[in-house]
Amino acid sequence: MKLLNRGISYEIQMKICSICHKISGTDDDHLDCKEKRRVELEDEELKQKLPEKLEMSNDSDLAKEVKAILDHMTREKKTDD
Repeated sequence: MKLLNRGISYEIQMKICSICHKISGTDDDHLDCKEKRRVELEDEELKQKLPEKLEMSNDSDLAKEVKAILDHMTREKKTDD
């Protein structure tokens, strides 16, 4: 789109954002739309990797850690009483 202002020609690049499908003032997607998409993709990757990480952890080590946390919490409760 070309605009004339006092005899000076300006060319404006406008585009439709491919993420939100609204008009973008530049010839690229909105920055906040890009950031939101990046966070969503990272979240999906985390959801896919989490079960793998849990399977990799040794169950006996996990049981020891949970037992230690519970023991610590009961000790704190007894000292508060």
